[in-house]
Amino acid sequence: MAETNKSGKKRFTEIMRKALKATIKGTIFYAIYFIISMFLTPVIDAIPGLQQTVETFVAVYIFLIVVGEVLSGTIFQHLFNIAKALFVILYLIFSLEGGIVSTTFHDVKLTLDLRMFLMAATLLSLLGLAKSMFQAIDFLNERAEPSRM
Repeated sequence: MAETNKSGKKRFTEIMRKALKATIKGTIFYAIYFIISMFLTPVIDAIPGLQQTVETFVAVYIFLIVVGEVLSGTIFQHLFNIAKALFVILYLIFSLEGGIVSTTFHDVKLTLDLRMFLMAATLLSLLGLAKSMFQAIDFLNERAEPSRM
């Protein structure tokens, strides 16, 4: 009975440690976003809809970070890391509209070609996706039972 109580206390402390670590990571990421957004306020005010797009991205990304950290030590951690990499790729493609962004600013139409930036960001995200997939494969390989010959 005492051993099951110890394992219950050990589980509780492990869960609390993971939750605290996830909260700290989420808070740090949000603080970085907050500091950067203070410097980019003139740009954000000039482009309509940019603030909502960035805030949505940050909220979902922080959610995936926190959930992945809470589920650390399980296969779900790796699945959320894969989801995070896929989210970054898809969000960049949809928010940048394929790399060509146009806006009207004081009766002047401004068109930006961001295809090279989009390509570089997508390739970096693909590296993160590959890393997460290899980590998931390694995790499953470590957990697999040795086969009998």
